[in-house]
Amino acid sequence: MGTVTISFEMTLDGAFDQMEHWFDDNEPELVRHSDELVFGADAVLLGRESYEFFREYWPAQTDGRGFAAHYNALPKFVASTTLTGPLDWNSTLIEGDVAEAVRRLRDQYGSIISHGYGQLAATLMDAGLVDEVHAGIHPFIVGNAEDRLRTPHPVGLRLLDVQGSESGTIFARYAPA
Repeated sequence: MGTVTISFEMTLDGAFDQMEHWFDDNEPELVRHSDELVFGADAVLLGRESYEFFREYWPAQTDGRGFAAHYNALPKFVASTTLTGPLDWNSTLIEGDVAEAVRRLRDQYGSIISHGYGQLAATLMDAGLVDEVHAGIHPFIVGNAEDRLRTPHPVGLRLLDVQGSESGTIFARYAPA
């Protein structure tokens, strides 16, 4: 059976938005962690907002590491109640029960990654389908953020590993408690 890993970046106060102020995608430790996660993945699981954002960004990207080419080639599965029809960018719309669909995907793929912590992540946590949570916690406080880490109920996690970077970013790996 495959694994599902949720990965996201946030500030110390839990903000996901206003990334232009705090997110540096050239930070060496972030690049290393991203490479490990993406090059080790067999499939990507996205919610609608992440899909729409990444679909606009990633197909036009190139890099010397092969990261963009690998990410673009991965099969992607999109959980949405508003999207319809066939999707582009090597993506398939999940129809029906998301938890059941992800259970089937875990039987087909060794390592599935999901980016962000929105409704999809909360659904996966509620269904007991998350094996690890990777959080990049950046040393900024946004204060007036609208997009914050949310969950419908408390979620207990246990720390698997933590590393820090010279910039002060903390990379933490958790598993459900």
